[in-house]
Amino acid sequence: MLGKKNNRVTAPGLSQMKRDGQKIAVLTAYDCPTAAMLDEAGIDVILVGDSVGDNVLGFENTLPVTMDDMAHHTKAVARGVHRALIVTDLPFLTYQQSKLVAVENAGRLLKEAGSHAVKLEGGVHVAGTVAELVACGIPVMGHIGMRPQSVHLTGGYRKQGKTSDDQERLLADALSIQDAGAFAVVLELVDAEASKRITEALQIPTIGIGSGPHCDGQVLVLHDMLGISEYIPKHAKDYGGLRAKMSGAFADYVADVKASRFP
Repeated sequence: MLGKKNNRVTAPGLSQMKRDGQKIAVLTAYDCPTAAMLDEAGIDVILVGDSVGDNVLGFENTLPVTMDDMAHHTKAVARGVHRALIVTDLPFLTYQQSKLVAVENAGRLLKEAGSHAVKLEGGVHVAGTVAELVACGIPVMGHIGMRPQSVHLTGGYRKQGKTSDDQERLLADALSIQDAGAFAVVLELVDAEASKRITEALQIPTIGIGSGPHCDGQVLVLHDMLGISEYIPKHAKDYGGLRAKMSGAFADYVADVKASRFP
């Protein structure tokens, strides 16, 4: 069973979870200690997201993140994981130029960094790239709906699938990604009814973020889920409230040192 400790979660195993009606739990991670704790807690998939850019590296968005950044953080995560499936984002302009470039970059993440699969954004227009990666033995997770790497094109983080035409577009994107051989697809900020329709139409799992309760699994950015982020998106849940606790601990430490109360 997938739930047994130290029994590695696999890409095909996620499809079996969908067939069995088991929900899939996904969180981001960017370092070894955090990844180890997630793995111990029984997380199914750890996403080394290009969200490292705006959550760890101090960028405004994900666009400046490089392959070196992703390889570095994936290596750290891989050192702490024994069970979970590790999926790494291909960052902006590391797969769009050509299929050859995509294969080289994705292959690097599996060969050098210890990832088990890659994730890329897009639908119909990247299906050929997905098929090429899969043909080379590289498992691929898709990502449709709101695509952070296209934030300048969309003018912000906007809900997708509100109209019937938009829903048809999203369904076509999802089906094309599935037909190209992807093992799962992330639905970001997709209308809940559209997500339900897509999830029911696909044989591969859907992983939602801000896309309602009907997806086969859910993913959150670690810093949002722990309550570390300065701004918590409406779709996220603050499970930890850590920002206030950490700020208070830092302030107490500074005060104790200044007042010679520590050590």
